Amino acid sequence: MSPHKNPHLGGIVLGSTDPERLWEWYRTAFAPGAAKDGEMLGLELGGTYLIFESRDDVAAKAAEPGRILVNFEVADIRASEKHLDETLSVHWIRPVTDMDGEVFLATVEDPDGNYIQLYQEQEPKQDPSAGAGA
Repeated sequence: MSPHKNPHLGGIVLGSTDPERLWEWYRTAFAPGAAKDGEMLGLELGGTYLIFESRDDVAAKAAEPGRILVNFEVADIRASEKHLDETLSVHWIRPVTDMDGEVFLATVEDPDGNYIQLYQEQEPKQDPSAGAGA
């Protein structure tokens, strides 16, 4: 057994020309009850921090929005879809799509033009002939 452990993903930093606006968008979208915690603009989401940082080496809009996608597993993708539409009027890159009965997948765009992917695993389909004895 190797003495080295795989690293733990502690966080993702989103550089922005307007990190306050981006923090507020993500808070509204995925963590409505969250409050600012000191000076750092961040949200703890499922054990990983999403951090919003002011950067002067990025454009106001992402030049290649599909290069890195922040991916969120949600419990109810249809409820998430409704929430995002009603509270933020998001731009859908890919509407909620059934991916061969295994997962639902959707992609939205954040205010900086980054693509955000949502997914929900589907329950395995039961074979109606399973358990039918002869």
